[in-house]
Amino acid sequence: MPSLFNVIVVLLTSMRYHCHAELSPNDYLRKEFSLIKPFSGARIPLWDILGNTMITPDYVRLTPDEPSRSGAIWGKVPCNVRDWEIHLRFRVHGKAKSLFGDGFAFWYARDRMFSGPVFGSRDYFHGLAVFFDTYSNHNGPHNHGHPYISAMVNNGTFHYDHDRDGTHTEMSGCQSSFRNRKSDVKAIIRYVKGQLTVSTDIDDRGKPKECFTSPDVRLPIGYHFGLSAATGELSDNHDIISFKFYDIDMPGRIAAKEEELRNIKPEARFFQPPRDHIDDAPVSTLGGFRMFLLVLIGLAGTVLCVGVSVMVLKKRQERNLKRFY
Repeated sequence: MPSLFNVIVVLLTSMRYHCHAELSPNDYLRKEFSLIKPFSGARIPLWDILGNTMITPDYVRLTPDEPSRSGAIWGKVPCNVRDWEIHLRFRVHGKAKSLFGDGFAFWYARDRMFSGPVFGSRDYFHGLAVFFDTYSNHNGPHNHGHPYISAMVNNGTFHYDHDRDGTHTEMSGCQSSFRNRKSDVKAIIRYVKGQLTVSTDIDDRGKPKECFTSPDVRLPIGYHFGLSAATGELSDNHDIISFKFYDIDMPGRIAAKEEELRNIKPEARFFQPPRDHIDDAPVSTLGGFRMFLLVLIGLAGTVLCVGVSVMVLKKRQERNLKRFY
């Protein structure tokens, strides 16, 4: 049984969190880290685009609703802010009703402008990624509902297992039906005092709902923000409407040397409970032609058996008739 003291501490911590969850007058928008429409021309100041990314006046399209596309947009200015909150508006939509993919990712990473297999960006990255995954690549014991939002912190040593939807390196996550909404979807990614919180407002009603909170997350300053997306055989439009960065003013913040903050090794002390890596059942190696031959041989065998049975029955009937006469 938890003691009364522990219960009071939890309640006070929760109250403190909710008090700081709203932006205060001392928090301010930093335009050098933000994407705010209308966008003009093929370039956005202080940002670089990669791959199939297309800029329109009203949104940045990371990928069109076409197969085998990938794109990204990365900020040029490194972020030297310790506590921040990002308001991300986006739309993921397409013509398909049941099969679509793959999704997009938010990045706070050391290395920028690299294409790769993780939602259009590189694997074994350094930093934080929040994945907005729309397609389930794995239907086995680790499966969860999709679309799905999850977070991962990497120091360059972990592999994002795309075939298992990243379940083995996931800090936390939640199911979220953010695809094909009638209005823009808003996600809030907040990193304050080593705590990462992701919330969503999928109907744009001004009432964000917490997706997950992960404590004890350590991120250095000096990394870059980015957004990337990819499609495979299945596809969707992945559109970024706006990306607003807020510098969070934290009273009583303990001073630290800039060099120390830059040398922090990305890490997270809390992960989802570990699960054994279970391989999929082996897939049959028979090609289409071999399978056709097997079916044809089976049909021929069946016809042969039926023919033999008819001949045997006919001979028996002839013998019976001779005995009768």
